[in-house]
Amino acid sequence: MTISDSRQVCKNCGNENAGNYCNNCGNTFNIKRITFASLLHDVFHFMTHLDKGFGLTFKELAIAPGTMQREYIEGKRAVHQKPFSMFFLCATITALVRYWIDIALVHYYSVDITFEGNFFHQYMVIMHTILLPLYALITWLLFFRSGYNYAEIVVLLLYAVGAFFLITDVVALLRLVWPDFNTDYIELIFLLIYNAITFLNFFKTSNSWIVLAKSIVNMVFVYFIANYAQDIVISFLAHQ
Repeated sequence: MTISDSRQVCKNCGNENAGNYCNNCGNTFNIKRITFASLLHDVFHFMTHLDKGFGLTFKELAIAPGTMQREYIEGKRAVHQKPFSMFFLCATITALVRYWIDIALVHYYSVDITFEGNFFHQYMVIMHTILLPLYALITWLLFFRSGYNYAEIVVLLLYAVGAFFLITDVVALLRLVWPDFNTDYIELIFLLIYNAITFLNFFKTSNSWIVLAKSIVNMVFVYFIANYAQDIVISFLAHQ
């Protein structure tokens, strides 16, 4: 068999060459049928990859918030989940958890939260994605003298807001025990503390007391903007 006889056409990009792999896109020429075992392998590969990115990033956001974002901006990026994917993963987890909590409240306690559940299921991620540039603008204006540009503040908040989502999930679980309990103010306390630690670690070269005061102002603005927007969306859904 000559070299020309062994040339194959890549199913992925249409390039023709010899060997086991396409020299244009790297796709294998040895295409196997999709089986249940191969699907399980893909799931395992995804989960292990997620653990290396998402798991490490979440761990550092939990134990060293602010430090993780600062190191990412300074160049330690390969080991971390990318900021936008981290944000959307956390937002999606929160949307599902809060929706399931509301379903449980309706089923076991007959709580009337149909529109609230619909909000968390369909609109929460979209709302915070739209509002995040505003959150970042408020933060950037408050910390304008820090030397970080607007895009870097966006990165800070993509990670921080993602972590906020997961914090509110834990607090929201209290409603499974006390269904009429308003968790908003508990969430605010936790977020104020987490936000303060994040900002103190991130803006490490600035005066700590000034950073603390600005972080509280920032969190209050962001929290009430988010809740106001949430109330508008839920009210809109109720009148549809």
